[in-house]
Amino acid sequence: MPRIVNISRRQFLETAAMTVAASYFGTFASATTRTELTPLARASAWLNSQALTDTDLQGKVVLIEFWTYSCINWRRQLPYVRAWSEKYKEDGLVVIGVHSPEFSFEKNIDNIRWAAKDMRVDYPIAVDNDHAIWRGFHNEYWPALYFADAKGKIRHQQFGEGEYQQSEKVIQKLLAEAGVAGSRNELVSVDPSGAEAQADWKHLGSGENYLGYERTENFALSAVQDKPRVYQAPKHLTLNYWGLSGEWIIGREAIQLQKPGGRIVYRFHSRDLHLVMGLTLPGSSARIRVYIDGLPPGNAHGVDVDDQGNGVIKEPRMYQLIRQPGSITDRQFEIEFLDPGVEAFSFTFG
Repeated sequence: MPRIVNISRRQFLETAAMTVAASYFGTFASATTRTELTPLARASAWLNSQALTDTDLQGKVVLIEFWTYSCINWRRQLPYVRAWSEKYKEDGLVVIGVHSPEFSFEKNIDNIRWAAKDMRVDYPIAVDNDHAIWRGFHNEYWPALYFADAKGKIRHQQFGEGEYQQSEKVIQKLLAEAGVAGSRNELVSVDPSGAEAQADWKHLGSGENYLGYERTENFALSAVQDKPRVYQAPKHLTLNYWGLSGEWIIGREAIQLQKPGGRIVYRFHSRDLHLVMGLTLPGSSARIRVYIDGLPPGNAHGVDVDDQGNGVIKEPRMYQLIRQPGSITDRQFEIEFLDPGVEAFSFTFG
């Protein structure tokens, strides 16, 4: 059974998401057109398309996808949404990706543009840096899918990963209602790889964990907030606990390395391990080296490092560092930073 929502998926802006959205409907709607898709008018920018209005979307079946590009749950959903967009666009389906950022670097329009190109997001993107569209839909999750019929009414919702067959059947039903005869009832077949491969839910024993002090859990040391401090990681970690070595600043959103040679250690239980990282100086790079149980990862390396554990941080994004091919047990992950100026935001697993 596919898992519907990741055990640790973010429920973001919970208070804001409860705000009554009625004020947005009408303020931005035209005098003649008003649908449940009207909050799209609050986008701060559009990529891959001109701005799409209620009028533009009249008569179209619309799939709204809330995403943020560093989110592993969205990356694993993406192959299906990409395939649906390609298969059904000639039948009148419009897929719109609403990019509502989680981390500050995801508000940078150049970063969003880079991510869309790198991750092959070709459908229209509504940039939602202020989470105004998010609030208009009362959304609380990444990823989230909203299915609207040809009259602009939301007919189905899907929060989190999974239920792909059911979601595609909803698309087919709405297209049939819109007059697309026999909208190709076969379902798409995808074969995701790399970071897009589906999680090994059966053996997943580690949940997402942030590293900034605002939301972190299970830090094995005594933290000092917003000030440089030299840390020494413990020799032994309990499962799902983490620690630091070297000089770091633990900030609200992320941790920042001050000098070369710093390390992060994490005790985990999963097939895949990812780390969202960036650089304090845009345009720079930083070399990394990854270990598992004190040794180079070999054939357990992720797509962003080689079998000796070597890799380079260039863009602010999620990096896949471990993908284990064999049996899954408790393992100790360690990443060494050979250059300073690194920011680390969160661990995710799969």
